[in-house]
Amino acid sequence: QVQLVESGGGLVQAGGSLRLSCAASGRTYNINYMGWFRQAPGKEREFIAAINKIVGSTYYADSVKGRFTISRDNAKNTLYLQMANLKPEDTAVYYCASGWSRNAYDSWGQGTQVTVSS
Repeated sequence: QVQLVESGGGLVQAGGSLRLSCAASGRTYNINYMGWFRQAPGKEREFIAAINKIVGSTYYADSVKGRFTISRDNAKNTLYLQMANLKPEDTAVYYCASGWSRNAYDSWGQGTQVTVSS
């Protein structure tokens, strides 16, 4: 089992920046991919970004490409999401996830709220 704990959410004005962190513990050697997802009120959870833990390949949703950057520090077992030029439509609960495949995640964090005011 892998345990994931997100932090770094908060309230920010449009155009501002935030950095989310996700600390992983447990059987982290089983992790091949880590990703960020978000869920806004009344909407389905959506994919934001993913990274291959070993080689560092990154993948982004079109809605955040060029504004968000995913990265990882394997020594610290920590995943990051640097968010810039935030928009009100970025308001959501952000979750980190881990798994063997980029399209299949089996461990999830509890989420951290990001609110962007206009």
